[in-house]
Amino acid sequence: MNHRMPVLAQLSDTHVVAPGRSVAGGVDTPGLLAQAVTGVLQLQPAATAVLISGDLVDRGSADEYARVRELLLPLGALPVYLLPGNHDHVPTLRTSFADHAYLQPLPGAPELAPHVLYAVDLGGVRLVALDTVVAGAAHGALCARRLAWLDAILAASPDVPTLLAMHHPPFVTGIAYMDGIGLLQGAAELDAVLRRHPQVERVLCGHLHRSIVRRFGGTVALTVPSTAHQIVLDLRADGPAAFRLEPPGFGVHLLRDGAIVSHVAVLGDHGPSTLFA
Repeated sequence: MNHRMPVLAQLSDTHVVAPGRSVAGGVDTPGLLAQAVTGVLQLQPAATAVLISGDLVDRGSADEYARVRELLLPLGALPVYLLPGNHDHVPTLRTSFADHAYLQPLPGAPELAPHVLYAVDLGGVRLVALDTVVAGAAHGALCARRLAWLDAILAASPDVPTLLAMHHPPFVTGIAYMDGIGLLQGAAELDAVLRRHPQVERVLCGHLHRSIVRRFGGTVALTVPSTAHQIVLDLRADGPAAFRLEPPGFGVHLLRDGAIVSHVAVLGDHGPSTLFA
């Protein structure tokens, strides 16, 4: 059991590519992930675990996952928990991270085998991962089987503050292009499940490449920035699909006084800190 104050760093949408490639014609996603890892290592107090909430890689290939492993090496023994997004390929993810036992299919549940589902103890906080991926599609969905698993896993630990991680956010954001490939099935049912389990302090999502917050299911749901490129903040109904090289970042979630407090850390060289006079 980890007796330090739990501090979970949430990276997302890293979109790592193989050497010699880039994303969207020039975004250096591996270099930006390396910068994010440095940012995690600089947290005070130190992170006690890291979550990557989907779209680890851009094309789902083994060489991309190998590069992710390499880029995560500076984290050393810090526990790292992975969750697939729509750009990931679950079988290749499982093979590439075979030492991450939590990624493997749940024993005795063949109907859930295609999905990455797990619950882990972070030392006073529980992290539950819920796979929203629809194989071969950009949008997300939650079937009755996954929702039943979640209901049961939450019922098993009603008194432990819990973080629910999923790639696609379960709410409409107002960014039309991304909402079109959002969680298109199961959001209302998920809302009902969460209302039965008030120990869920936060729903942690990715996919949107922006920081967005909404009340959902009787708790707080949020998305965090990408460690790389950000989706343009355009709230018009006909807003185009576009990205911008705004400062990347990641989420930081800590348990304080029995509740979760969430922050967004912005990456980049912004100069040294200066004490107020």
